[in-house]
Parts: sequence; C-alpha cells; structure tokens
Amino acid sequence: MPEYAPLELPENPALTANITHFARALRKAGLPIGPGRVIEAIRAVEAAGFTEKRDFYWTLHSVFVNKPEQRTVFAQVFRLYWRDPRYMEHMMSLMLPAIRGVQEERSAKAAEKRAAEALLDGAELPEPETPPESDEEEPLIEVDAARTMSSEEKLRSLDFEQMSTEEMARARRMLARLTLPVPPIKSRRSRASHQGHRVDFGRTLRLSMRRGGQLRELALKEPRLRWPNLVVLCDISGSMSTYSRIILHFLHAVSNEKGAGWARVHAFTFGTRLTNITRHLATRDVDAALAAAGAEAQDWEGGTRIGDCLHDFNRDWSRRVMGQGAVVLLITDGLDRGDPDALDKTMERLHLSARHLIWINPLLRWDGFAARATGIRTMLPHVDTFRAGHNIDSLEALAEAISKPNDPGEKARLMADPG
Repeated sequence: MPEYAPLELPENPALTANITHFARALRKAGLPIGPGRVIEAIRAVEAAGFTEKRDFYWTLHSVFVNKPEQRTVFAQVFRLYWRDPRYMEHMMSLMLPAIRGVQEERSAKAAEKRAAEALLDGAELPEPETPPESDEEEPLIEVDAARTMSSEEKLRSLDFEQMSTEEMARARRMLARLTLPVPPIKSRRSRASHQGHRVDFGRTLRLSMRRGGQLRELALKEPRLRWPNLVVLCDISGSMSTYSRIILHFLHAVSNEKGAGWARVHAFTFGTRLTNITRHLATRDVDAALAAAGAEAQDWEGGTRIGDCLHDFNRDWSRRVMGQGAVVLLITDGLDRGDPDALDKTMERLHLSARHLIWINPLLRWDGFAARATGIRTMLPHVDTFRAGHNIDSLEALAEAISKPNDPGEKARLMADPG
C-alpha cells in the first residue's frame, strides 16, 4: 500500500477547530463536504495565509464551493461565522420569535435563516427572561386565538427568500399538490354534434343525396376543442435564483399533472444564455429532474441578458412551441441592462406569438413598487398580465390569471402611474 505523508496542521489549533466547525455548518446547510475537503481547506489556509479577510474568504471558497448555487449559502455562513464577532447572538435572534409592533422585525437575507439553522444545529436556544415577581397584580392579556393564522396559512404568505430549510421543504410539498388547470380553446375546425348551434351544409347535402335528394333533417356541428401549450421562460440569474428554484418545483408538478389540460409544457431557463430544460422536467422524480436541469443550465446565479435570450427564443424555438395558441409564463425581475430598443422589439414579437403572455415578477412583493427600471418600463406594455410570484399564494393565483385572460393584474396600475 502507498504511504501517505502525515497531515501537518497549522500551529494554531483553535483555527483548525474553527475551520472544521465551519465545514460542518456548510454540510448541514446543504453543501457536499467530506473530511477530505476539510483537510484540503486546512492545508490551503496554511499555504495561503490569512493576513486579510478577503484572501481568507476566497481560499475557503475555492475549496468548499464547486457549483454556482452554493455561493449564496457559503457567503451567509461565512459572514455569520467569521465576520460578525457576535454571530451566535445574531443567529439566536434569527431563530427566536419576535412580537410585531413591540420589536421591529428585520427581514433575513437570502439563505440567512438556513445558514443560522446550520450553525445552531445542536445548540440550545436561550430561555426567555422571566420578570421578577411583584405583589401588584399584572393586567390580564387576552388573545383571540380564532383570528390567528395556522402555520400553513402563514407559510402561504411567507416570501420564498425568507424561508428556512424546513419551511422551504414544506413549501415544496405544498406546491407539488397545486394544480394549474386551463380552459380548452375553441378550434376553427368543427365536428358533428346533435346539440350544435350551426348547420353543417355539406353534411346535410350528403345525407339528402343518400335519401333520393329529400331533405329530411339538418346536420348540426360545433367547434372542436383543443388544449394549448404552456411555455415557461424562467430567469435564473443571481437576483432570481431562490425564486426560480421553487417555481421550477411548481412547474415540475404542473408538467407531470394528469388531467390539467395542457397539450405540452415547454420550459426554458435563461441568464446569460437560453437553455431548454423541457425533457428534464418530464422526469417523475423532482430532485432528479431539477438536478439534471441544473447541470444542463450552466448560467445559474450568473448575469442576465433578458433581451438577447428572448431574441434567441424567438429565433430558434418560437415556431416550434408557440403554435396552437400557447400561454407563456415569463418569470423574471426585468432588470436588464441591454439595449432598450432591441428588448422592445423582442418583447413585441413574443407578445404577438402568444395567446396570453403572463409576466411573473417577484419584485411586486414590495409595497409601492413602481416601474422605474428601464427594462421593466420597456417590457410592461407587451404583456397581458403582470403578477407577483414570491410566495405560495401568488403562485396559486396563476390559475385565476390563466382562466381570466382579460385581467391585467398590476399592469393597469403601473401603466397609469409608472412612478
């Protein structure tokens, strides 16, 4: 057997222990880190040194991160563990409930709650302080439990970006049960029907010829019904990463749903390039499907080129998947830095090719949202419906948007008052 050189650890044993604990937290947060990675990280820090925090960050990053989707979790765990001197107290505050109106609640950043859960694994939360006993009788506070929301109702209105690991898993299970039915479309072609409201003159004449030219009854017909395609264009850039992942879970359930009525479900992701992930969503296992889709799309959490990617879709895929009156879901925040004129022409062609174009934008979760960004102002006139997509309630409302194509959502308000 080959002989291996013994591992020489840095002289500071506390640093070695902290790197090991940091690696365990990353593993609990979802990063695939084994003992070999920990040894490599210790050796890398020993070789590179850590005179500056930036060098220390990127040294550990180069060892522990090998996929774009792991960057956010790594950054949050690193910030909480290494950069904040009072990180444990800060994480405790994230895990403890706060009373609205008494203490101003700060929204956690993306992946922050999951990072806090990983670092707090096995730690005991502090007991709430009990005020000293007093002879005076304290006022009785009554709470109307009938008006409190259930945990499932709270989860429906919770922003995807603010969910913990457990909440995200529950949300995925809830989205797997959602349906997205679509009403059929009346075709120009017709079929024979005894209850039709239109006379089929050709069939009426043929029947009369069989009976010696005598016209005894009128043959009736009705329009044939057909089902449209669902075409999904999902932004997977850095600002949309969290929302895109959970929405793709929902779309996987829709594409594998029986009796929903869709002829076919076509899914595309885009960031810096356009990727067709339709065949991956057809996989029955959702984890295997999204893993394959993530491997296919190499631009997760990268930049965004909305105009260029939609132009590529119009050129290469529109004629293949937009026939039969397709419904298009465009999922993006609209923060494009490209040429506004080119984006305007691209959106116009996409709108003309679709039977119903629905724009899902997570930025609508903010109160007072206005169409100030150039990309949003350019895209908004070319969509039929403009809705939010940041929680379970907003995704459930998609069924209403599809069944009521004349409902513009928030488009009318933003077009009247662009801010």
